[in-house]
Amino acid sequence: MQNTEWTTVIKPKTSLLNVDFGELWQYRDLYRMFVKRDIVTWYKQTILGPLWFFIQPIMTTVMFMVVFGGIAKISTDGLPQPLFYLAGICLWTYFSECLNQTSKTFIDNANVFGKVYFPRLVVPMATVTSNLIRLAIQMGLFFAVFAYYMIFTSAPVHPNLYALLTPVLIAILAGLALGFGILFSSLTTKYRDLTFLLTFIVQLWMYATPVIYPLSTIENPKLKLLMQANPLTSIMETFKFGMLGVGEFSWAALGYSAGFAAILLAVGIIVFNRIQRTFMDTV
Repeated sequence: MQNTEWTTVIKPKTSLLNVDFGELWQYRDLYRMFVKRDIVTWYKQTILGPLWFFIQPIMTTVMFMVVFGGIAKISTDGLPQPLFYLAGICLWTYFSECLNQTSKTFIDNANVFGKVYFPRLVVPMATVTSNLIRLAIQMGLFFAVFAYYMIFTSAPVHPNLYALLTPVLIAILAGLALGFGILFSSLTTKYRDLTFLLTFIVQLWMYATPVIYPLSTIENPKLKLLMQANPLTSIMETFKFGMLGVGEFSWAALGYSAGFAAILLAVGIIVFNRIQRTFMDTV
């Protein structure tokens, strides 16, 4: 018999820790295709199209101004309400969208996964990447409002060098969203109830994160410590501290968020790697 040299060998993973990251690089073209697919299909067949990227944060900001700023009279640390709320909304929207979309990886892509082989991790990674486009557009809106208050008003906005940490904050946020997302997507293959639970959790999570209020308004030490246990808290506070000059910044708190994201992502990948072998039997 003539010896045959195979170009690709597909074989089952034998260990939970057997994650082939080199394989992800080999499928980088597919990764780019999924990113493009997500961007194109977001608002396909809609009248306003990409304008929804602006409309959503603007309408949310107006609602926050009316409800939390006007009725509840919640402090914004002396900052203009549109600027304060928009700063939190941009980062929170990125996190929540990535989390919700990646948590449905196995369910939404079951038909594709059942027909052709490729590293399943490509799909949630593409989701987190494609949402960066949405974040960039909404951050553009934030910087436009930021520039207005800096140039045309005397608002107490004092940006500083910590604003340079913004890419790091986004990277940690992406890691948290991807870690939580793939962990939930792995669990929902068996327990569909978690899909509904996650929607509820994300809604409540925003109120446990300093998006619509500054951390300085929490006076109870125990409650404040509980708030700081939320890995998103230091990200929101650091961004507002660097860009607006208000908020609480701590290298220890930021290190905690980064470490939490790294551990969560590692655990999520291990569980995801385990579930992807047998998920077609349960989806």
